[in-house]
Amino acid sequence: MARQSTAILLIAALLGASAQAQLLPGNLGQLPGQLPGQIAGGVVDPLLRDAPATIGGAVDTLSVRAADTLDRVSLRDLRRARLDALIRANRDVLEADADGQPVRRGEIIALDASPDLLVRLKAAGFETLRTEAMEELGLRTHVLGVPRGETARKALERARKLAPEGVFDLNHVFEPAGGALGGADGAAAAGESGAASDAPIGMIDGGVAAHPALAGASIRQRGFAAGGPKGSGHGTAIASLLVGRDGAFKGAATGRVLLAADVYGGNPAGGSAELIAQALGWLVKSGAPVITVSLVGPPNQLLARAVALAQQRGVIVVAAVGNDGPAAPPMYPASYPGVIAVTGVDGRDRALLEAGRAKHLDFAAPGADMVAALPGKGYGKVRGTSFAAPLVAARLAAAQGAPARRVNAVASEAVKGKGNVGRGIVCKACRTVSATAR
Repeated sequence: MARQSTAILLIAALLGASAQAQLLPGNLGQLPGQLPGQIAGGVVDPLLRDAPATIGGAVDTLSVRAADTLDRVSLRDLRRARLDALIRANRDVLEADADGQPVRRGEIIALDASPDLLVRLKAAGFETLRTEAMEELGLRTHVLGVPRGETARKALERARKLAPEGVFDLNHVFEPAGGALGGADGAAAAGESGAASDAPIGMIDGGVAAHPALAGASIRQRGFAAGGPKGSGHGTAIASLLVGRDGAFKGAATGRVLLAADVYGGNPAGGSAELIAQALGWLVKSGAPVITVSLVGPPNQLLARAVALAQQRGVIVVAAVGNDGPAAPPMYPASYPGVIAVTGVDGRDRALLEAGRAKHLDFAAPGADMVAALPGKGYGKVRGTSFAAPLVAARLAAAQGAPARRVNAVASEAVKGKGNVGRGIVCKACRTVSATAR
């Protein structure tokens, strides 16, 4: 127990001391227990038993052994330390909500607010910063600046008292399923290229960088954060698992147009509920019948409404359950009704021990003992539910008919696994192992 507690404290301290190296663009977002060239879906890759921990390339003497330190409690505590590090590294734009979740500093969101409601809020010191009309979803939002001297949390409480008929929430920031965004070291984001004949598949994540495996793919990319799309390690890996092809390496949805929505722009303080809702609107308008989201965060009124409206338009939303262990709270959007919640399994069909939980679990897919593309060139090992979600999305995109019919078709393909795998493991043959990558 003492060894476990010491490991938790050391890792938490390292996370805080190296937040810039871990979270900002310009590196692959190396984390404790993560080797160079690896993109981990969680804070610690449990497969690395005696490997030296690295943060931003600096080797630490702490070695993390899964059997000794990674239980439900330590994963939960690591999650808290990671979120705190993100907020402290970006204090100019982020603050915490009541549960320690990162939110955009000094902002609240009003959904479909009437002119009268906005007038009352303005008189109370609220300022309209941005207005977005998402016609494709039938949704309008106002991002409001809070009165001077108030935190976003306190301002939210006051807005709800001033206008109890309104729908308000904080502008929560979502993470790439528990792992670092990972910079692309200046690699140019991929643009539209190649040809595709099948219906498009949508993706909300970090930006997609150039890579030989994506050179022949048809990718339409749009940035929703300031500065336009910017390649990231996490987004590039997800894209390669969908539409990548390079020698024996093959994604699960090759031949389809990939509609990639970058909600970070290379900045981990991006990924807000506001930007994710806008990305959903663009993907719905662009005709993507299936959208994969390997992002996690708390429940949010705007995101819940946007997801529900997309579903009403016949779109299937697939989401990873995260990698902070079963002691962490249920993650969203995976926990919203109708969203296809996905966990990961290793090469022995065992549910990942670090997999998070949702209010429901639909399917599992390969999420470990596999590789994905790194920005620029080369491949790295990946582990986490992030990398399972796009494989399930690919199978749903390949199915035909209405959403319920597609889901039933995929369920008929699922096979048994070990541990909690929902209705079963999907796309077992989609695992990309090191020997297959050129």
